[in-house]
Order: sequence, then C-alpha cells, then structure tokens
Amino acid sequence: MKTPQQWFDAYSISHQNITNQKIHYFCVPIIYFSIIGLLMSIPATFLQETLDLKLALIENWASIVSIFILLFYLRLNLKIFIRMFIFTALCISINYGINAYFNLLLISIVLFVIAWIGQFYGHKLEGKKPSFLEDIQFLLIGPAWVFQKLLK
Repeated sequence: MKTPQQWFDAYSISHQNITNQKIHYFCVPIIYFSIIGLLMSIPATFLQETLDLKLALIENWASIVSIFILLFYLRLNLKIFIRMFIFTALCISINYGINAYFNLLLISIVLFVIAWIGQFYGHKLEGKKPSFLEDIQFLLIGPAWVFQKLLK
C-alpha cells in the first residue's frame, strides 16, 4: 500500500502548472460536492424501509457511499480522514439544505459538468492526462491532495 506522500507525489506529476493547480483547488471540491448531491438525489426508499432510519441527513445514498470513501481515507492516515470527514459532512449538510429549496439533481449535474470542463481545460494547459486515467484511486486522492496543498 502506498503512503499518502507517495500518492501525493504521483498525483503532483500531472499537476505542475500553477494555473492547472488553481483550477484544481476550485474544481476538485466542487466535483466532490456535486457527486454528494448526485448521490443524495437517488431515491432512498430502500434505505428507509430496510434500515428503518429516522435521521434525514443519513438516510440517503451519499451517506452510505461516504462510509466506504472515508474508510479509504482512514487507511491513508487519520489527518486525511478527519479533513475529508469534515468536508464530507459539510457537503451532505449543504446539499441537504439546497434540496429543501431547489432541484438538487439539476444543480449537481450543472456543477459537475462545469467543474469537469475546468479540470480538462487545466490538463490541456498542463499538457498531461488526468491522473485518474492511470489509476482510478486518484479520483479519491485529488480531494485529499487539494486540502493538503491548501492547508500547508
């Protein structure tokens, strides 16, 4: 298993261009946020009936999928797990609030598409392919890398 630093070093190879990095600082959290929104948009009737959950914030697919994502971060290290747990909890809470007043599915799709356009533009400037084309796990390393860089 790779260490967090080994993952970050490998991810950094295709993120040397300063403009690409700035695009990632903005777009990667938006993609993560929009995926949470997309997952929360999936009807959770099965979860509610099967698990008999009563808390609206956790009776959705985003909360269930987040458990597995957070286990990946916990495997890396506790600091990364705590950062990503806080960010994930914020994403779920904010998306829950958005869903109360707006079409969460539509907003999540728009954010997702716009942020990915930004990502691919950044990689065009960089002249290198996105890391996740090499290893799908980089889709989870990206958000951790962004927070590691921003919090230094």
